[in-house]
Amino acid sequence: MTIKTLFKLTFATVLLTSCNNDSPDDLIDNIPLPETVTYEANVKSIITNNCLSCHTAPPVNGAPMQLTTYEDVKNAVLNRGLLNRIARQNGEDGLMPNGGPRMPQQNIDIINQWATDGLPEQ
Repeated sequence: MTIKTLFKLTFATVLLTSCNNDSPDDLIDNIPLPETVTYEANVKSIITNNCLSCHTAPPVNGAPMQLTTYEDVKNAVLNRGLLNRIARQNGEDGLMPNGGPRMPQQNIDIINQWATDGLPEQ
C-alpha cells in the first residue's frame, strides 16, 4: 500500500467518523441545569444577551417595558407572560426575542427553573 493510499484512507476515516446530525441545541440540551438558579448568577446574562437590544431603558423598537433590573424581569415573569413568550417556536406570533431566532432551550430552561425556584435574586 502506498503512502498516498494510506493517507486517503486515513482522511476518509476521520471525515466519516466526525460526522453527526446533532444540532447545536441538541448538544446544549445535554448540559445539566445549575443546582441553584438565581437572577444574578444565571438569568441576568441571558436577559442581557437576548433582550436588552429592545427592552432597554427606555425601551425601543416597540418593546412595552424595560428588562434592565431584577425587579423588571421578575415583574415580566409574574405579570407580563415572559415565560410564554420565550417558549414559543420560531415563526410563532409573539416569540421573543422579536423576530427570532428562538433562544437556546438551555436558556429557556434556566429561566423556567428560576421561576419555579421562586425568582431568587442572589
